[in-house]
Amino acid sequence: MISVLVVAAQPLQRFGLRMLLESTPDTEIVGEAENGAEAVRRTTELYPDVVLMDIRVPGVDGIEATRRIAAAGGRSRILVLTTFDVDRYALAALRAGASGFLLKDTRPEELLAGIRAVAAGDAVIAPALTRRLLDEFADRLGDDLCGPVREDLRLRFLTRREREILVAIGQGLTNGEIAQRFTLSESTVKTHVGRVLAKIGARDRVQAVILAYDLRLTRPI
Repeated sequence: MISVLVVAAQPLQRFGLRMLLESTPDTEIVGEAENGAEAVRRTTELYPDVVLMDIRVPGVDGIEATRRIAAAGGRSRILVLTTFDVDRYALAALRAGASGFLLKDTRPEELLAGIRAVAAGDAVIAPALTRRLLDEFADRLGDDLCGPVREDLRLRFLTRREREILVAIGQGLTNGEIAQRFTLSESTVKTHVGRVLAKIGARDRVQAVILAYDLRLTRPI
């Protein structure tokens, strides 16, 4: 059973999400919050598997709430809801530690699939879509993406192959595409990806892509 904390300012939105999740056998709502400060507090109290976070809530907004929840280092993963698929709020939430985002008007089955994916430790955004999103908003990822690669202590822990894998992740390649590029089995790639995420301290693939851009390992095309 996947436990979910719903964060939304509008009562009707919370009601609709509750109706959907309570009608699904593998999900349950363990709590609700109408603003970011309450979301942080309730996450600490309830330890939900997934926090379904509306970015635009009063007081402490969804981005700052996401940052605080992720910084606490708990097991709860955050799936943000936004109005536009490529708005600046969604990107900021990903950088703050969210595991992905969906549109508020996404179909119920897609929302449930996203919740299950996040609960399983995956990123909701497919690698190719992640790349397109970050390419379009590359100007918000750093002050000069055309400069030299930035040194970072986390890179020193990577083997040469793992660094190549990180670059490939940043380019939006799937595990199958990475396997083809380096003539590896997909199971081997999966192992490498897991090690890369652990060494760089990334919660999921989305965070790895953002790091690759921040350090200029990957450039917009």
